[in-house]
Amino acid sequence: MIRLFVPPRTPIRATVVALVVALSGTAVAEEPPLSRIAPLSGQRVDPMRPTRLSVDERDQLYKQVQRDAEILERQSTQLRRLTQLVRPTVVHIDTRKPALRPKNGKASEDEAGSGVIAEIAGRTVVITNRHVVNRAELDNITIRLDDARELKPLRLWSDAPTDIAVLEIEADDLETARLATDDPVQIGDTVLAVGSPFGLSHSVTLGIVSALGRRDLELGGDDMVRFQDFIQTDAAINPGNSGGPLVNLRGEVVGLNTAIASNSGGSEGIGFAIPIRMVMFVVRQLVETGVVSRAYLGVKLDNAFTQRAAQRLGMLRAVGAHVKEVTKGSPADAAGIRVDDVIVEFDSTPVEDDDHLVSLVSMTPTNSTVTLVVFREQGRLTLEMPVASRAQFE
Repeated sequence: MIRLFVPPRTPIRATVVALVVALSGTAVAEEPPLSRIAPLSGQRVDPMRPTRLSVDERDQLYKQVQRDAEILERQSTQLRRLTQLVRPTVVHIDTRKPALRPKNGKASEDEAGSGVIAEIAGRTVVITNRHVVNRAELDNITIRLDDARELKPLRLWSDAPTDIAVLEIEADDLETARLATDDPVQIGDTVLAVGSPFGLSHSVTLGIVSALGRRDLELGGDDMVRFQDFIQTDAAINPGNSGGPLVNLRGEVVGLNTAIASNSGGSEGIGFAIPIRMVMFVVRQLVETGVVSRAYLGVKLDNAFTQRAAQRLGMLRAVGAHVKEVTKGSPADAAGIRVDDVIVEFDSTPVEDDDHLVSLVSMTPTNSTVTLVVFREQGRLTLEMPVASRAQFE
């Protein structure tokens, strides 16, 4: 083993030269110290100068940057305009409610969330998540507007199966949001999330629609959210954003921010919003009648419909909702649906799986007649049937 030893006060360069001589046996002339080397031209130069920009080149590059920035600035201007339109329609909600699990002698707990102001059936309301206001008395709910005014709700309606709640409010000069019609978003669309993450009211974040039709999520809380059809977004959503709007580039509310998937408790780029179609189906009924009526088919579905089961039925792949039981006297029974039928279309919408069919039926008015396409005996069969009210059977 060769050990390198550098004597005190010995220049590193000289030591390396001596080592080369010792190893090769060849005499090498020792170079003079750096302090004795005189520059050839009488002045020192920057050896990297050819790679650096001249003054004229920097000026030209600044001009190019400014031209290109105009395009991005127009996009930023659009986002600023959207923020000016949307922020006044968003509220911060503080609630005090009985604690589910009292700790340290505290019988109540505080919760914060968000909401969006809308005009529904001639009433001014705040749409939010049920879990934000659930179990709280009206006097213990405070709604803070963008202009710092505080209001108390006049009435409260809620729907546990979708986690949607509506608060009626009354005040002067309230700004209402524009609500999109039907399901206007697609994967890749740019969206803004507005709300009160960690109590920081009226915060705005930007992202895209990452996915659609997220169902069968295990959401925390005191009630199961039964009917799911979430929009997934990477716009930052954190605790306190619940109930705030998800907005498209036209300033229209396309969803209600509800949940996140997170290991840390904060945003990790996976947030979920209830699509506006489901929100409006629930909200209109709550405001107009106080309850939500949903359609009912009368079938029990196989939530473990596998590729092997599909092939046994003559299908190339497992798609649609596999019927494993039909309720006697139900609309499905009257229409002739059988066990082992696979419902592949519901009112012209291709059915992805059992959760998708449940979602579609849950947003169908109870006075409707629907068209089903079922796969039976290696063929497609079309059936028409009036739906019943779920309340009649459950």
